[in-house]
Amino acid sequence: MNNNAADQPERRYMPLTSNDYNIPALLVDTQAPLDALHEAAAHRIRAATQLLENIASHDNLQSNPALLQDFAQLCIIPLRDGCDLLDVLGRRLQEQLLT
Repeated sequence: MNNNAADQPERRYMPLTSNDYNIPALLVDTQAPLDALHEAAAHRIRAATQLLENIASHDNLQSNPALLQDFAQLCIIPLRDGCDLLDVLGRRLQEQLLT
């Protein structure tokens, strides 16, 4: 039996890259409707963007590197999730164009 990843069909549920554990608990349904994938990605990216914009407007945060690092970590998770969702959305749109 060949277990080459290139020979296996895409799995329906794809782990998010932001999972910080060996057994992923958060998954993307790769067969979800395109508008649902887009909205989920947009929501996460908007939330992280809003937080970053608020941080950028506060001068007093720049003097606290540890706090800035915490805020950066907080933004990484939804941004990675949003990118994962956009990757699935892009693959699905490509499949539609090719069929």
